[in-house]
Amino acid sequence: MLQGLYERTMQLADHRHALWWLAAVSFIESSFFPIPPDVLMIPMILARPSRAWLIALVALVSSVLGGLLGYAIGAFAFESIGQPILMSMGKADAMAEFNTRFNDFGFWAVLVAGVTPFPYKVITIMSGWTSMPLGTFVATSILARALRFFIVAALLWKFGPPVREFIEKRLGLMFTLFMIFLIGGFVVVKYL
Repeated sequence: MLQGLYERTMQLADHRHALWWLAAVSFIESSFFPIPPDVLMIPMILARPSRAWLIALVALVSSVLGGLLGYAIGAFAFESIGQPILMSMGKADAMAEFNTRFNDFGFWAVLVAGVTPFPYKVITIMSGWTSMPLGTFVATSILARALRFFIVAALLWKFGPPVREFIEKRLGLMFTLFMIFLIGGFVVVKYL
């Protein structure tokens, strides 16, 4: 089923309203859709490299707006559905401790999820659920999604089709390694 959804999403890149489809996919991917916007971005940029920056901008704006929907789901739907279930299981105290710890590292959680293959939608919902300050969430989402989408756009704009396989297979790993080194550097500086 997921493969069929992936292929249908890829077909949207050739649609005459591809930018609108990219906006829709970027928006819903940030809160519940399983296919990342890169699936549309890559063929769209390869087909029209002169529009690379516009395509990245559409993905960025739509993704951050979709992240706000995910935040709202976490902030409002979690209270009515998730919390009663946790209380009936005797897990309310554990979740309160998790809530505090998540917000201690919230900036990093949003940044890491925004640029790595980790599902961004999970962090958007958790950010709302844990009442992360909305300004922090939005600013970090903009930074993270801009890094991800504009780096993909820049690589495709500069190198074209030869870099496609690298982006599809290894860019997520490169972002993950970068974030590990970045966070590790801050930890080293803090404790040395």
